Amino acid sequence: MLTPGGLKSTLLPRLDSRRGHGLRKATRQRRSRPHGRQFVQPFSCAYKLLLYRPEKPESAMDRIPCLMRLLPLLLACLALSFPALATISESHGYAQFGTLKYPASFTHFDWVNPRAPKGGRVKLMAAGTFDTLNPYTFKGTSPSATPGFLQYGISELNEPLMVGTGLYDPSGDEPASSYGLIAESVEYSDNHSWVVFNLRKEARFHDGKPITAYDVAFSYRLLIRDGHPQYRTNLRGVARVDILNRHRIRFIFEQPDSLLIMRLGELPVLPQHYWKNRDFKATTFEPPLGSGPYRISRVQPGRQVVFERVRDWWGAKLPVNQGKYNFNRIEVEFYRDNVVAFEAFKVGEFDFYIEHQAKNWANGYQFPAAMRGDVIRAEIPHQIPTQTQALFMNNRRPVFADIRVREALGLMFDFEWTNRALFYDAYRRSESYYPNSDFTATGKPEGGEWLLLSPYRDQLPAKLFSEPFALPKTDGRGIPREALRRALGLLAEAGWKPSDAGLLNAAGQPLQFEILLVNPRLERILQPYVENLARIGIQAYLRTIDSAQYKQRLDHYDYDMILMTLAQSLSPGIEQYLYFHSSQVDVKGGRNYAGIANPIVDELLAKLLAAQTRDEQVAAARAIDRVLLWNHYTIPNWFISNHRLAYRNRFAHVTTPPYTLGLHTWWLKSLEKAK
Repeated sequence: MLTPGGLKSTLLPRLDSRRGHGLRKATRQRRSRPHGRQFVQPFSCAYKLLLYRPEKPESAMDRIPCLMRLLPLLLACLALSFPALATISESHGYAQFGTLKYPASFTHFDWVNPRAPKGGRVKLMAAGTFDTLNPYTFKGTSPSATPGFLQYGISELNEPLMVGTGLYDPSGDEPASSYGLIAESVEYSDNHSWVVFNLRKEARFHDGKPITAYDVAFSYRLLIRDGHPQYRTNLRGVARVDILNRHRIRFIFEQPDSLLIMRLGELPVLPQHYWKNRDFKATTFEPPLGSGPYRISRVQPGRQVVFERVRDWWGAKLPVNQGKYNFNRIEVEFYRDNVVAFEAFKVGEFDFYIEHQAKNWANGYQFPAAMRGDVIRAEIPHQIPTQTQALFMNNRRPVFADIRVREALGLMFDFEWTNRALFYDAYRRSESYYPNSDFTATGKPEGGEWLLLSPYRDQLPAKLFSEPFALPKTDGRGIPREALRRALGLLAEAGWKPSDAGLLNAAGQPLQFEILLVNPRLERILQPYVENLARIGIQAYLRTIDSAQYKQRLDHYDYDMILMTLAQSLSPGIEQYLYFHSSQVDVKGGRNYAGIANPIVDELLAKLLAAQTRDEQVAAARAIDRVLLWNHYTIPNWFISNHRLAYRNRFAHVTTPPYTLGLHTWWLKSLEKAK
């Protein structure tokens, strides 16, 4: 007997495997749509029933009872199909909301110089060290995982299906939109219940072997099974993967999900023939096989990586790559000490220095090369949502379990004094988890944000609805007495009483914790905070350890408080789930550093991931921001809305776009003159 379950399991694979056509069997219906085409999906259930063939009957008359048994199911499928016609779009790119900026006929992005000359060498620096060249696993630190490395636009990452979102090559002028790289085009239904990627037949790995749908399926399964835990979260929601032919692959979703289409477009494509007989989880200094504009030609473990241009790169003429990757050779030196790195830059050991220290930016550029004009010092404004930077309290630890304790600890951080005395007034206070973006919760909740928060009115602080969230402010001369009294009052309410030994709880235990650091420069910045805490009887200790130990302790949440940054994007999505969802609290190597387990945050994250419009996304992100702020899980730090860049005066570039630094679009002036 044919059942609905049997129909799905027996007929759909037969349809998909017929000459690799799958969904291309659809009857096309032209409609006006910017930069793409649409067609109507067939009445798939009924269509599959018509294809159904039972066991061979002995005669034509034997067919009639069989067909009569199928007739009710056929009529039911047709009835369901008419009101649920699905429009299918096929395009050169994908916009999560709205339409793409660039049409199918575009020749290059506006933020590049398509005639930029190619050639020459550039020398870069990276902070820290690395112990593997595999960036996709839990074990080890790869070059791209070191601070700031990805700002160069060159890395050991494999090429993804699409570019514009994700880490590989983010857009310079357009949020939440991606364009085909390995994928020539993308197809998806209007309800976002599946996606098909059509691969470029010319796409090749560096060994000359073609990139196929088998490699894409292999990459998906490998990353889910053996990759970093973040991939199991990023790519969750896929019900099935169908290889329709060598250059065509379909992902069917458990439920409609517009964001999952974008995340699958970010999928790095790994070569099956290379990895199938290797231990993917192991650390390695053997340069993995890639498919991008550069290959790794030299490695000094932990110290240097050299990239060489691939002369016959298959993607050189694609519109998405015009004006990029202009250097023949890129040498990256790793420095464990930023002071040593800056001294090396001053004497010409490398060409670019992205400055992260306000004091150095204010006073450190009076060296000969800078005074002669051989080094240019530039502040470049941007509109990139800046990182969430804060002191993260590990809420897995009992000392931070009480919200009153967390709020009191925040009252003792004097940003205004720190900014004046240590930062030369270079920074602004972060008053959001999404600074420098549309997602900042400002004023009181209203509109869509209010509608999202109002069902939780009885579970949230009353002030959340009646007044804006505000961090404490000082005059820059120290913590005022009023703030000290407020902090001590909160701590008393939480059961901490003053004594000669400091603040003690009912069990006689002192209020003390460790602030774990990996950068010794932060000691100078945080020591005044430690001293402020001591004024009210809290014992805090700074401890700086090396990067390997630090990663180990982070992976196992073995810390009390850390100064941490979380990367934010133009379109917050699944990474917010990794940062703030309760399911991530105990994930080894996860990124819920604060140990946030809040049912309201969980539900708001679901709203964010289900957003169908930009307005819905903004409202959900602001609601999340507001709830996180009022729960005082972190002590927000500071941010700056421009790039501080120093570079040798031998490079040229177009106007820097708003959403990326775009160093991979620069070129040598000398080649321009020669050209």
